[in-house]
Amino acid sequence: MSELEQYLHSFFDFDQSDLAKVAAFFKPEIVRKGEFYLRTGKACNKLSFIKSGMFRIFVDLEDREVTQWISTKGYFITDLSSLIFDTPARWNIQALTDTALYTIEKSDYERLGDYIPKWPVTEKLFIAHCFTTLEDRVFSFLSMTAEQRYNILFENNRELFNQVPLQYIASMLGMTPETISRIRRKQLN
Repeated sequence: MSELEQYLHSFFDFDQSDLAKVAAFFKPEIVRKGEFYLRTGKACNKLSFIKSGMFRIFVDLEDREVTQWISTKGYFITDLSSLIFDTPARWNIQALTDTALYTIEKSDYERLGDYIPKWPVTEKLFIAHCFTTLEDRVFSFLSMTAEQRYNILFENNRELFNQVPLQYIASMLGMTPETISRIRRKQLN
């Protein structure tokens, strides 16, 4: 069973036959460090599962870049709004390392219901999972201090702090690099 199949099996209630059918639509893909998976303004026509490596999801504003998220092994990557509603992508998605993916094209994604009868229920769960992840992020920004957000990210994604430039992590947490440096110094004392 591939890592993709293991993830799908752990999160969704697939029987082995349906699991193999879904996984067969995903094809291996490599995105090299520095290459873009997607650029702002382009149509997103694929959904990928990260087998290894990491991506930064960000947008260029007039006065700065804003990192929305660093996505790592075991997560899906796409611009969901662009994929589902055919709108131009809001986000740039760039590989921070050489990244191995399993990718399904939009046309195949849209046909999954033809092959797997319970796909609509599964897709609903997938999108609900995406939505609750977003709700959790909004909740943390509204109810937690910068230090609390930093601590949660550090505890849950410790490897990021050794592999990703600090300014990306600061931006993702909604703080300046100076604030994140102050928090780190405070915790070392």
